[in-house]
Amino acid sequence: MFKILQKTVTTGSATVAYPDTPAVISEHFRGRPAFDLEAWTDARPAAEVCPTGAIMIRERDGFRRVTIDYGLCVFCGQCADVSTDGAVRLTREFELATEDRRSLILQAEFSLNDQGGHDRLMASRSATGNGPEDDPGMKVGEAIHKLLGRSLAIREVDAGSCNGCELEIVALNNPVHDIERFGIQFVASPRHADMLLVTGPVTRNMERALEKTYAATPDPKVVVAVGACGISGGIFGINYATRGGVDEIIPVDVYIPGCPPRPEALLYGILLATGRLARSVTTS
Repeated sequence: MFKILQKTVTTGSATVAYPDTPAVISEHFRGRPAFDLEAWTDARPAAEVCPTGAIMIRERDGFRRVTIDYGLCVFCGQCADVSTDGAVRLTREFELATEDRRSLILQAEFSLNDQGGHDRLMASRSATGNGPEDDPGMKVGEAIHKLLGRSLAIREVDAGSCNGCELEIVALNNPVHDIERFGIQFVASPRHADMLLVTGPVTRNMERALEKTYAATPDPKVVVAVGACGISGGIFGINYATRGGVDEIIPVDVYIPGCPPRPEALLYGILLATGRLARSVTTS
């Protein structure tokens, strides 16, 4: 026991200060791929290697329309590997959670050059997220208490994931991330929950269970779809065994991209959903 206490004192606090301070990200971390559309001479190699179809191409009447869906992207980096013009690069950006599924989609239109030159960018629409308003840091505990009179209760639902997202969700409760410092805790029953945190492409065996879980959660409530699978079906897609994204079954309020999202990305999305819940409470 003495050795445990001695180790505790010498180690000190291991909890990171995010979101009050920027997260410390490893240089090996693979975040959002960034696209320099002006320099992107040919999107076809990237589209061909994309394992989930996150990069889609449609050609018509001398134009090439490229659609990039971050809700399908698993951040594998293959698009950057095959783009020899350097127009695609991996970043370490992870704060991508959004309330609007459409904001995860980037579209660009190019005019085709039949003479072997570069395709020319004609128009583009950027994907932009919308994060927590104001300061999401230490104020969030006060906001939750004022909003609910107690802690925010989350029921995590595995609707058919590979458990990669679950590993990151579990990390939220460890001493490093310590989500309970915000007054946020996980509960065993949806009847005690304010928020559903749903992972995985919804399997057809879990479809009815997810509907029942949503119905059992008292209003006001919010639903957060976690990871590429939760947003769009991800690498599994839609097939005989899976229905695809969570919003195919129940309404979704916040989407958190990633495969899997790192703990800070999850926390960022949860804080965004807390703001959504606050608006639901004040208008109900």
